[in-house]
Amino acid sequence: MAFGFATAAAMPKPCLSIRANKSSSLDISDLADDRVSRSKKNFVFIINPKGANGRTGKEWKKLLPYLRTRLGGHCNICEYITSAPSHGVDITREAIREGADAVIAVGGDGTLHEVINGFFCVGQPVTALERGPGYSTTLGLIPLGTGSDFARTFRWRNDPHEAIERIKRGDSAYPTSFKLHLGFKSKIDVGIITAHTGEQHFFINVADIHLSAKAGYYASKYKGFGNLCYVFGALRAFIGHENRNLKVKINGGDWEVFHKVTAICIGNAKYFGGGMKITPTADPSNGKLEVVILQDFKWYDFVLKLHKLYSGSHLSEKNVCLRSVKSIEVVEEMSKGDIYIQSDGEHLGFLPANCSILPAAINFFC
Repeated sequence: MAFGFATAAAMPKPCLSIRANKSSSLDISDLADDRVSRSKKNFVFIINPKGANGRTGKEWKKLLPYLRTRLGGHCNICEYITSAPSHGVDITREAIREGADAVIAVGGDGTLHEVINGFFCVGQPVTALERGPGYSTTLGLIPLGTGSDFARTFRWRNDPHEAIERIKRGDSAYPTSFKLHLGFKSKIDVGIITAHTGEQHFFINVADIHLSAKAGYYASKYKGFGNLCYVFGALRAFIGHENRNLKVKINGGDWEVFHKVTAICIGNAKYFGGGMKITPTADPSNGKLEVVILQDFKWYDFVLKLHKLYSGSHLSEKNVCLRSVKSIEVVEEMSKGDIYIQSDGEHLGFLPANCSILPAAINFFC
């Protein structure tokens, strides 16, 4: 879906609460009801059953008994199944407004991306209607997707049982020094992409521009092939690709022209594309975005240097530039309107765009 960038695609749905397909006995509207015991916290789990070629839905059903055993004693488990693109955004917004203590994304980076955008509405954080200005909902993640690249930054395995234990321990009252070894709750940053229309979109992992974004767009067409979708997407993206001169403004300074740009990757976290350590210096809690600019790469460069992209050692290449920024604006030197933009693997449209960081934006079980 495109979000206000240079594109003819439809605009996003307005911020309206809708009912989700649910398989639990607790409705989101019940979260604020006196019948629900506040001695228990309310955790909302959002699942895309079609994720990872249908594997997410199957694995979730197997996981539920363990989840209820480990978390059911101290929280109400609210299970919601998405049924359409952006459905996770709507469910998250409604859950937060109704006072959910935590919203847990169950799936890959796409599901997490929708949940992150549900924490915001019209550029502002969504708040609980009846729980006061100081209250905040915590984000959680059970990685069950194709890529699960955000989880790699924390060196998490794609193990849902471990994820449940992190959530349980992070929500417990252990001393901080003890929790550091077991799982804890921490503030993390969120990236913002602002379109030329002023519309804002949020990301938690990596936003990217030009070839890598185009490859991500085509990779989404081959999700049925698992991680091979990234290979097929890259091969398709190279057809007709040309490196382009792009103008870049960092932290509101002067415009700089970067010649023959192949891709610009803007990292709040380290990995994208099914395990490429594209922004290896990124840290989702340091209040900065790490920008990697690849220039004048040919197709054979990717073949010869692919191992460096996966290991994160590509920063030593002479045609790779690294900048740490609070904000970055990117436009074409000569506008053709065909430079792709994506964030967290989701196609957003085309240049121009402005990216910035929102420090310590969300509580996160990590």
